This record gives sequence, structure tokens and C-alpha cells, in this order.
Amino acid sequence: MELGNSNIFEVTPQNFQKEVAERSRSMPVLMLFWAAQVPPSVTSRKSLEALMPAYQGKAALALVDVAREQMLAQQLRIQNLPALRVVHQGQMAEQLDGPQSERVYKKILDQLTMSSGEMLRASLEEVLEARDFTTALQILQSSIEQEPNNPAFRVELADVLARAGGVEEARKALATIPDDAPDRKRPMMRIEFAEEAAGLDDTATLRNRLAGAPDDLEACYALCIRLVAEEACEEALELALEILRKNRAFRDDIGRLTLIRIFDLLGKGAPLATTYRRRMFNYLH
Repeated sequence: MELGNSNIFEVTPQNFQKEVAERSRSMPVLMLFWAAQVPPSVTSRKSLEALMPAYQGKAALALVDVAREQMLAQQLRIQNLPALRVVHQGQMAEQLDGPQSERVYKKILDQLTMSSGEMLRASLEEVLEARDFTTALQILQSSIEQEPNNPAFRVELADVLARAGGVEEARKALATIPDDAPDRKRPMMRIEFAEEAAGLDDTATLRNRLAGAPDDLEACYALCIRLVAEEACEEALELALEILRKNRAFRDDIGRLTLIRIFDLLGKGAPLATTYRRRMFNYLH
């Protein structure tokens, strides 16, 4: 029986071969053994059903109601509920017994469906949030050793090196990345901002200068660059917009050009970039 979502369905002995074994050749199939009489298994079902729409076309959820399909449960030696069995390429790839948090289920789905580049970004997020650049660089070096020709890893390496203050090393890493590699602009912009910021007054001095002369666009621009280098991008975007608003001709439209550079640094799909791109267009039109 279909459940209103093409990648969530119920399994019976009659459709097991087609819906689980054959489907697993093209995507991982998560088999959840559950029963309405076992509340933790109902919770697991709800958690997985909530997650699955985001994995449409990448993974499937096969629900086995043990109260009705005892034979399937016996064949796969299910002892306790809930029980999760992952079938991939016709083989049992993973098994998990007992109730799990939605976070655990999401981690399994991500591991099964993400590209190596996406997995790397996910593992880096936590350490970079803590600004643990040493651990981030260790993760990246290990990843590059395993997949030396993967440009996504080298993009992240150049970006982390620049964030850690190793601009020269970042430039060397950038030189190893093909020009058409996705996201290459991000470390390139970070390096450019870091190099430009290095020749400017410190942030406190520039803030004082701008406070004393609010129309000093040179101070406004310098502070903007400093803030980008310090990863205070939202405040930097406000200053770039201020330059655009006050004098479009200043330094040959440097306000607009700086906004675009910051958008490149933030990357495609970044909510902050989307918000300020809209505001920029409002000023321009």
C-alpha cells in the first residue's frame, strides 16, 4: 500500500523482491520493523516519515508491520522493536535495534545518500563552528589523501587555510584547483579580502574614524573589508550597501562590486546573500 509518498511504502512477502531487493540496486532502502502496540516503534516510524521527503529519489523507507507480517520479521531474525535494516545493492548494509533519535536516523540517511564532498562539509561544520582549524585541516588532509583528485576537498582546504590566517598556503592550495571547480570563488574571495585587510587600520581605529565622520566613504569601505576578513559579513554587507546608497560612483561603483564579492564568499544559496542581493537590487532599481 502506498502511503502518499513514492519513497515510503509498506512491505509484504509478495512485494519484498520488487520493492526492497530490486529497488536497493538504485538506492538504499531502510526497512523499519514496527507495530502499533509498541509506542517507541511508532515514534521511530514518525521520525523516519518526517525525514524521507528530503531524500526523495535518493533513499526509500519500507515499513514492515510486524503484527501483520510476522514471517518477514522471523526471516530477518527481528527480536525487538523498533528494528531498522538497511538494504543497499541487494545486500544488508546496516542494522540498528531499539529506538533512536531523529538525529541518528538523519545521520544514517546522510551517510547513505551524500556525495563525498557533501559528507566532508557536514563533518567540517561542527569543528569550524568552534573555529577548530587544526582539526578541520586534519580532516581535510586525510580526505585529500583518500581522494587526491576530488576538487571539493581542495576548495575546503584553501578556504580553511585562509580562515586560519595561512594566506600563502591558501594561495598554493587554490592553485591546485581547476578554474571551473564548484565553489572555487569562495576561497579565492576569502584570500583577496584577507590580503586587502592586512594593509588597513585595525577595526577599532576604523570604527572611531567613521563615528567621527559618518560620510567618510574611505573609512566605510576599509571597515567593510576588515569586517569581512573577521567573518562579520552581515555588518560588512550593511556598510557596502551604505556606500552604494550614498555614492554609486565612489571608487567606480565599489559598493556594488564589494557586495558581489561578499556574495561569492558566502556561496550560492546562503540566506544572508539572498537577503542582501534583494536589497542591493532595490537600491539599484
